[in-house]
Amino acid sequence: MQKNIILAGVGGQGILSIAAVIDWAALQEGLEIRQAEVHGMSQRGGAVQSHLRIADHELYADLIAFGTADLILSVEPLEALRYLPYLAPDGHVATALEPFVNIPDYPPMEGILAELARIGAPVLVPAAEIAREAGSARASNMVMLGAGAPFTGIAPDKLEAGIEALFGAKGREVVDSNIRAFRRGLELSTN
Repeated sequence: MQKNIILAGVGGQGILSIAAVIDWAALQEGLEIRQAEVHGMSQRGGAVQSHLRIADHELYADLIAFGTADLILSVEPLEALRYLPYLAPDGHVATALEPFVNIPDYPPMEGILAELARIGAPVLVPAAEIAREAGSARASNMVMLGAGAPFTGIAPDKLEAGIEALFGAKGREVVDSNIRAFRRGLELSTN
């Protein structure tokens, strides 16, 4: 088994928390993991992306080559477009629908959605709305992790255990709202 996953978004959207959950779950499964991150501006709003490579054998490189990503998991729709050249022919895209308009010439959503539709059937997620319904507006990243979960090669219950491990120190209410958000995102990809 080998999975190449690109996580994309902007600063403050929780990309690194998604990576931490996946990393924890993969390590608990005895899998090899390599990760490379690029942090955008030190303030919120800069591009952030992470390359995750997961396998049941030794991995030698951290970066994902063009055309080899099994999953592009994005918390921002324009950022999903930026990484489409990395997508494998049979790869999947899961992206939040809420734009983070941080540039003056941010393209219209209709154009972004049309480009995403060209790759097949992306999983398009109203992540912020679902996160609020799950009990925490800050949990949209866990909604997106749920939406991408079927394509990670890691069982959802292992990812939930990773959420518990990551957020456990913040209290039961935070853990529960993040797990609810994760499960709602998972429902979108499995229905």
